[in-house]
Amino acid sequence: MRITILYNAVREDGPADELDVLNQRDSVAKALSALGHETGSLPLSLDLAAAAADLNLKNPALVFNLVESVDKSGRLIYFAPAMLEHLQIPFTGSGSEAMFLTTNKLLTKERLQLAGLPTPAWLSSANHATTETVDKETRYIVKPVWEDASVGIDGQAALSGYDEARQCVREKVNTAQACFAEQYIEGREFNLSILAAPNGPEILPAAEIEFIDFPADRPMIVDYKAKWETGSFEYTHTVRRLDFPPADRELIEQMRMMAFQCWHLFNLHGYARVDFRVDQHGYPWILEINANPCISPDSGFVAAAEKSNLAFDQVIKRIIGDVPAVAGRMS
Repeated sequence: MRITILYNAVREDGPADELDVLNQRDSVAKALSALGHETGSLPLSLDLAAAAADLNLKNPALVFNLVESVDKSGRLIYFAPAMLEHLQIPFTGSGSEAMFLTTNKLLTKERLQLAGLPTPAWLSSANHATTETVDKETRYIVKPVWEDASVGIDGQAALSGYDEARQCVREKVNTAQACFAEQYIEGREFNLSILAAPNGPEILPAAEIEFIDFPADRPMIVDYKAKWETGSFEYTHTVRRLDFPPADRELIEQMRMMAFQCWHLFNLHGYARVDFRVDQHGYPWILEINANPCISPDSGFVAAAEKSNLAFDQVIKRIIGDVPAVAGRMS
């Protein structure tokens, strides 16, 4: 096939979380070429008309959608699949509705709650219902409503209690960085990657993020530094673990079943990741769902695939084999 890789336009001097999409673009292009496909790429900006014209000119049989934001805004991530649906061009990953719902963390949490899936209690400026009545001394983490990749989350994100969290959310309500406060779950952090397969989605091996020698006053969270600032304490002291003792088997199976439910609840396609916290009683809570997780060679998704003996080319082949239903064109 003739395949165009669509990715968000970035500056050469942009931050690490933005530039990472270029690594993904290059890795995907190499894999697609190895699979025998003709590839090209196209950066997406707010000029959707120009992008649509370029796509019509290229006339691809398929678009590999790597767009993570538009004009540096995660809020606009669904523009890419919405445009492709409008143009009736088949594309990889989830459709515009799923992308919108999973990127808006409040909508995600509301849908999880309605489906009976556990998600931590939360506070927002719109007074969204929380999952339970919480103690006023419960600790909260302030998070952006729209951004992924830990953007906007730092070591100061953990707040001491209800009143402080509520005040912080209210102060940011009219800013570009809308946020909410989520109950901090003291315990372990896991993520489960999901990959399309011929007989339905496959849950890849679970990964746990271990927090090594964190001071008692530092919240054990994967913040922006832990993901992107390679020389920071947070980066060097958060370690991915893929091997578990038999005692964790039941817990991991619980999370696997929840990940399956998330895939179907949000009508996901191609690949996804579900993030969990496990409380001190061994009970898992769903933090968020990423409908287009990072697939750079050093990403957690690729590490989980390798644990399943899946080469990167095989991952890409699976992704392009599971596209949302779009009345598209073939070339």
